[in-house]
Amino acid sequence: MTVIAVIDLGSNSVRMTVSRYHSDGSYEVLARFQEMVRLSAGMGSDKVLQEEAIKRTITALEKFKKALKDYDQTKLETYAVATAAVRQASNQAAFLEQFEKTMGFPLRILSGEEEAHFDYVGIINTFSVNDALILDTGGASSELVLVRNRQAVHAVSLPVGAVNISEAYLERDKVSAAALFRAILSLRQLFGDISWLRESVNMPLIALGGSNRTLAKISRKKNKVQDMPIHGYHMSIGEVAAIYDNILSEGLDGRKKIPGLAKERADIIVGGLLPLVEILLFTESRQVIFSQSGLREGFLFEQIMTKTGHQVVSPEPAAMTVDKEDL
Repeated sequence: MTVIAVIDLGSNSVRMTVSRYHSDGSYEVLARFQEMVRLSAGMGSDKVLQEEAIKRTITALEKFKKALKDYDQTKLETYAVATAAVRQASNQAAFLEQFEKTMGFPLRILSGEEEAHFDYVGIINTFSVNDALILDTGGASSELVLVRNRQAVHAVSLPVGAVNISEAYLERDKVSAAALFRAILSLRQLFGDISWLRESVNMPLIALGGSNRTLAKISRKKNKVQDMPIHGYHMSIGEVAAIYDNILSEGLDGRKKIPGLAKERADIIVGGLLPLVEILLFTESRQVIFSQSGLREGFLFEQIMTKTGHQVVSPEPAAMTVDKEDL
């Protein structure tokens, strides 16, 4: 058996999942780590990673590196992938050099298509779903994947996420109707340009990403069902609308007090949930199913299948809820 660590260097957070897999394709998660680093903060139109954001990210990576010393180094495989913030950065080369100097191995930058692909692999190996639309809302990009008969038939990565929507359109405190309207118009234009998106009308929406999972956490608190796993949690469009309306009615301090909403996410949650709300309206979907499995799991699953020659044998869904952010 081998231990494998997958680091996902996102635009809002950096996460690491450490798992152990076996020759038959089975695996179990040993540990999950997360640090909110807001790497894409302040990139602006020039797409420059800011010094303070880089420092926060490197500090988080040093913590991860220290944690990995607890594992047998002869049986440890470590991979790191980066998404939209690093993908778009004009000072990308300097950051890659700093990453490798810190961690001792190179960082792989995923294209938007690769990010969507790994989301799909993570979903399809943990859900018994035939037809669905997958939405992964990150900090600086959102991925959409149309699944028919368990196959990914269309996929796209859009340069909009919780951080850059919030920075480009929305006030940090109380969000005005005018600002929200401008953000909505921008998203609707993007979605309207995706020719195949209408094929997902009335399909269930599978949502992942930190902002979307936050919606599920708020719902669990509200309904007093915190013991239910995030993975597979369902919400109706009516409940989504009610919770979003409550979030919109609050200023920053009020949002920080909403049960289930982490304080460090309160300034970007309005923008972070907007793609999900708009997709629900655009596709006339009636329900959302939340996933805790996504890019990291998809990357892990492909490694397992490649190295063992077997399909992945996933653990029980309840085992996928140990992330400290879900508590």
